[in-house]
Amino acid sequence: MTRSVQTLAYAHPSFLESTASGRLLCLETAGGLTSRGAEAHPRFFAGFLAAPQIAARGLLAVADVARARYHQRTRPGSLDPVVTGNGDRLRFESFSGCGGVYARLDVLDEGLGGVETGHGTTNVDVNDPLREALSRMTGDDPMHLRVGPDEMAVTTLGGSVVEKRVPLPDRWLGGFAEAQVASAGFDLRAELTGSEAVRFLRGLPRSQSRGRAPLWVVQSGRTLRPTLRPGAGAVCLPGPERLVALERVLRFATGLRVYGPAADGLPTAGAWEVALPGMRLTLTLSPDPARGFSGEGGVLEALATDDAAADAELISVLLAWEPRIDPAELAEQSGLTGERVRSALTRLGTAGRVGYDVADAAYFHRELPYEADRAERHNPRLVSARRLAEEGAVSLDGELAAVVSGGRRYRVRVTDGVQSCTCAWWTDGRGRRGPCKHALAVRMVRRGAVVASAA
Repeated sequence: MTRSVQTLAYAHPSFLESTASGRLLCLETAGGLTSRGAEAHPRFFAGFLAAPQIAARGLLAVADVARARYHQRTRPGSLDPVVTGNGDRLRFESFSGCGGVYARLDVLDEGLGGVETGHGTTNVDVNDPLREALSRMTGDDPMHLRVGPDEMAVTTLGGSVVEKRVPLPDRWLGGFAEAQVASAGFDLRAELTGSEAVRFLRGLPRSQSRGRAPLWVVQSGRTLRPTLRPGAGAVCLPGPERLVALERVLRFATGLRVYGPAADGLPTAGAWEVALPGMRLTLTLSPDPARGFSGEGGVLEALATDDAAADAELISVLLAWEPRIDPAELAEQSGLTGERVRSALTRLGTAGRVGYDVADAAYFHRELPYEADRAERHNPRLVSARRLAEEGAVSLDGELAAVVSGGRRYRVRVTDGVQSCTCAWWTDGRGRRGPCKHALAVRMVRRGAVVASAA
């Protein structure tokens, strides 16, 4: 697994302190992109929170996921959460070190007291002393939240005094894109009241025995019923212990909503959203605790098309930090078809430039603070497919194609617009984890052949 090191530079450590008028929570920011361009220490928000204790617990839950490894717990994750200001809300996001859990806390307009936020994305410092202080918070005294340095500090910062050097695995970066693609295919499958949500989540097993079939849940009256035989409306719950971060906010829950794709008997990803006063906390789980999002392959079709690269550039110009992106409106503004807009959004997702909110059933604009094309350049299937195409390993024969790889010959067939392959990857997954490298290589060569003949 390729790793780089990202340096997060903060002017000061984040802190929580008591003042004469209540509490003051200052979250320091590292370099990020805003509507004004790149800034070393962007400032996104300053105002009183409507539910300070709940917001503190929600932030801790996101930070819990950022440092967790739910599979092979050998090293903790260490990347600070990402915050995005979308004008009417703040979104705090993180990914687990194992790449299998995506967390997001949305502090909505009512949770921010109606105060507008800035526009942009950056990392926020969540250090151990701050975590301890937030954990000790009781009561609901007024709390003023400041995301970014105060106005005077903005004009006087002479250099960063706090730096964190953290590993940034490629699978972590790819996970953001794959989680977004998976979430875009989810529908609401179940909904519980706050009391029923607490009862169900606290009754879940703390672990899943290795080798056992994944747990599924289906709505039954006012609660959720576990089942090993998924039927209509069922949602997969692989590794129920991965929902532990939700316990931070359970006593404040006003409801629980569960999202997932149509069940077909095979393990799938799913999203678990706890509704809170003025905010939402969502955990999205990969289809298996041992399987991070980065290997799901949902973005490969979009990455393998030349049109999507140009389309993504066009669509990116039209984004303006919207909390809800309307693909139909983008299609009208850009002159592209709806399908091409969706492919472009998928490609932008691999650069961390859009996410997906299952509650709104809509994309949102953000700019993750890392190298934009890194996830694409280091995707192993995409890299291998390009190598096969460039080396002449693909032979076309109408709807059939042959690909020579590793001393073997594989057959790729197109049936009703869907590719299949004779390799073990396709046989095992039947396309559920995206196309294999052979099918991708064939697609690339077919595009090249069409371009060549058109010329």
